[in-house]
Parts: sequence; C-alpha cells; structure tokens
Amino acid sequence: MLKRNSFLIFFVFILIFFIINSSEAEKKKKLEYLTEPPIPKDNPLTKEKIELGKKLFFDRRLSGDGTTSCASCHDPEKAFTDSSEISLSYPTTRNFRNAPTLINIAYARYLFWDGRAKTLEQQAEFPIMSPFEMNQNLDFLEEEIRIVPEYSEAFKKIFGQEINIKLIAKALAAFERTLISKNAPIDRYLKGDKNALTDEAKKGLEIFTGKGKCIQCHHGSYLSDQKFHALMVPENPKYVEEDKFIVTRRYIAKINHYPDYMNVKEDLGRYFKTKKKEDYKAFKTPTLREIAKTAPYMHNGIFKTLDEVIDFFDKGGGKGNKVLKPLNLKEDEKKALKTFLVEALSGEDIKIKVPEIP
Repeated sequence: MLKRNSFLIFFVFILIFFIINSSEAEKKKKLEYLTEPPIPKDNPLTKEKIELGKKLFFDRRLSGDGTTSCASCHDPEKAFTDSSEISLSYPTTRNFRNAPTLINIAYARYLFWDGRAKTLEQQAEFPIMSPFEMNQNLDFLEEEIRIVPEYSEAFKKIFGQEINIKLIAKALAAFERTLISKNAPIDRYLKGDKNALTDEAKKGLEIFTGKGKCIQCHHGSYLSDQKFHALMVPENPKYVEEDKFIVTRRYIAKINHYPDYMNVKEDLGRYFKTKKKEDYKAFKTPTLREIAKTAPYMHNGIFKTLDEVIDFFDKGGGKGNKVLKPLNLKEDEKKALKTFLVEALSGEDIKIKVPEIP
C-alpha cells in the first residue's frame, strides 16, 4: 500500500511538473520584433568582406559551366528566390526542392529544408558542388578565383591568406547576413505603434495567435520555431514521376546511405539525414517574413497562393500527419489572416546594385 501511494504521489508530481513547464513553454510563444542578427566571432562583418561576398554571389564562375551564380536561384528582384516551384537546376539535371528566400537568413539556426547545415558558411559549399545545382569542383573553383588579380588581392587584404573554399564561403556568408527585412509593420506594431497595422490585419493577428494556432510554430522574431515537422505535404504531381526528378531523389537517398534508395518514392525530408522516425518527411519550419513575396510555397512549391496554404492548415494538414488538426476557420477569418500575412510581415524592399564582376 505504501509503495502504491508513493507511486501515485510521484506520478502526480511528474504530471504537475509537466503541466507547469508546458504552460511556461506556451507563454514563450509570442511574436518579437527583429533585432540585430547574430554574427559569428570567426567571421566578423566588414565593408570590404561584404562587398567581396556580393561579387562572388553574382559571379557565374562558381558554377561548373559558368552559366549560374548564387543569384540565379536567389534573385534580388524575386525576394531572393527564383519564384519556381522547384528551384532552377544545372543543365540536363533536375533540382527537387523549392529555393527558400535568403532574406533574414542570418537568423536561421539550420539551413536547407532538411537542416543539414548549421551555419551559412557550411551551407555555401553545398549548392556549389551539388551536381544538380552548380556542379562545380571546389578545388577547381579555388584556382579559377585565385587567377583573378582583383580577387587574389582582396582575399589577401581581407583574410590575410591565399584563396580557399572556406574563405569563399565566409565571404558569401558575410554578404548574405546583410539581407535583413527592415521596418516591417509587425515590427513597428510590436514596438508600440498601434497604427502600424490596419484593423483587418489586427484581426488577422488575433487569428494568427489564437484560433489559427500559427504561432505554435511561427513565433519569435524570425517567425519560426526553427524545428522540423512532418505535415505530410503532398508530393508535387508535376515532378514526382519525372525521370530526372527520380534520379535526384535516388541520389540524395544514396549519398545519405538510405538502404532502399532505388525504390524511394517520396522526398523523405530530414529523415534522409538523421534516419530518425520522428523526422520521416519532416521539413524545417520556414520563416513567414516576406511571405507575400516568396510564392510558391512549401518545400516542393506545391501551393501557388497563400489561400492554398491557409486551406491546407485549416483542413488539418496532409493525410496521416500527427502535428495538425482542423481549424474550422470561417471565410472572413481566413481573409483576415491572409491580410495579416501580406500586410504585416513585409519589410522594405532590399535594394541591391549588381556589382561589376572582375
């Protein structure tokens, strides 16, 4: 009897502890205005480094055939995306995911839809050497950049070293950390300007933080929990059975040591990398900042409009997902939510003058 009572007391204690901590976690889920982005100590920003990174960002030498630059898939005129369902590909190949915006990427803890990189410096190398993106040999790239006098002098002045891929990545990362969304209405509102949002946008904010449950995953200043969720987004039927798309999907599975890579039929997301059950078809929660400018949506561009995205969440996500439940939003609530997303989360346009490439 004593043991039974002790067990019950222990169980109640654990339950209370869980409830209290859950409540504390819920309290933390709020919107915050943007502050200065974190800058790594081993790659401080300087004007010269940012300018060097900008030139490299627009330089087509970074691709194997000299036709593609970082700006090809992250076009400043398209909110640093390429506005395609599936991102642009190296000739004769097919990419298999949507190109996310680089705006505010300085705040991201994980890069890529599957989170395989944790810093912009790590991220920069992947698309350059990817066979279906820029398809460049990194050793060869070092020599291509090194032979250009302007680049050679700039790297020596800025880094005090000869050019290598790690320094190229640092320069690119430095430029990308300057792509910050400024003066968005939501930031002004959170700082105290209650006139920064229209009445309809304020109603949408209430839906966002309440009935719509958007804030559960889209909170903080970056408007993302920076985690990975399996919402069971449907495969994009335009590409799923395309030969080149299948090749890329198998390739990704193969290099990540997925045992049955020849028969993989879907994009398994973070699971390709971690092999953890909870990561099966899980993808990173994207930021919602600048969402009005970055269509199409989701990791495979399946939704062309925000209306489609809102309907997807309203219905409780994709078939078989265990994350979402139907919201039962009314049409006027959907309209207000869309108004908030469009009007409140867009900052001033980032003006980038394309540099002269040496």
